[in-house]
Amino acid sequence: MKKTVKLLSLSVALVAGFGGTAQAADFKLGADVVSSYVWRGVENDNSPAIQPALSYTCPKTGVTLGAWGSYAISESAGINDLNRYKETDVYVTVPAGDFSVTLTDYYTTTKNSRTFDFSNDSANIVELSVAYAKDNVSLLAAMNIAGLDTNNAKYCEAGYKFYDKDGYTAKAVLGMGNENVYGDKENDKFALVNTSISVSKDRYTAACVYNPDTEKSSLVFMASF
Repeated sequence: MKKTVKLLSLSVALVAGFGGTAQAADFKLGADVVSSYVWRGVENDNSPAIQPALSYTCPKTGVTLGAWGSYAISESAGINDLNRYKETDVYVTVPAGDFSVTLTDYYTTTKNSRTFDFSNDSANIVELSVAYAKDNVSLLAAMNIAGLDTNNAKYCEAGYKFYDKDGYTAKAVLGMGNENVYGDKENDKFALVNTSISVSKDRYTAACVYNPDTEKSSLVFMASF
């Protein structure tokens, strides 16, 4: 698995040298405060959380290197073997017009986990994704390619911004994924796992999320800084 990750990282670096749209170098940092951590229709943690983000966009190529995390404010027993949920992700994104390719390492901390352990029973999941965004439409296709054994779980999503007026924007999302990762079944069948509507104004967002496969819903509030 380590060889696979190294080869993929090299491929991304080579693509970065040849493609992309020229732009100025740009550091970005910020943080979100969320009422609970819901991702792709799945509630990863029911505690309020702080989710910091840091990224750097390279000049000329537009390639972005970034890190993102989610750190629970209160204890949430049963999520992992720590008192509080802790996730640290690193990624690289290569732009290509309206498309982009992203390689992400999702790392969830446990007592005995190691940050760069990509074995089948590790706390890391490496995902390769392709995204498209233009006007009010966004599309995403993603697949797990290394790390924790999830049988190369796949996820795809379509989003549409259907309202933009008086400072308010609203977006609808439909997402499908493998049930053993994103749903409630222990198999690899593809199912609708994420239906959501989110409304944003200024730095605030509220999202109503329903997972048809698990039959669970969440109302999430987020403030961005």
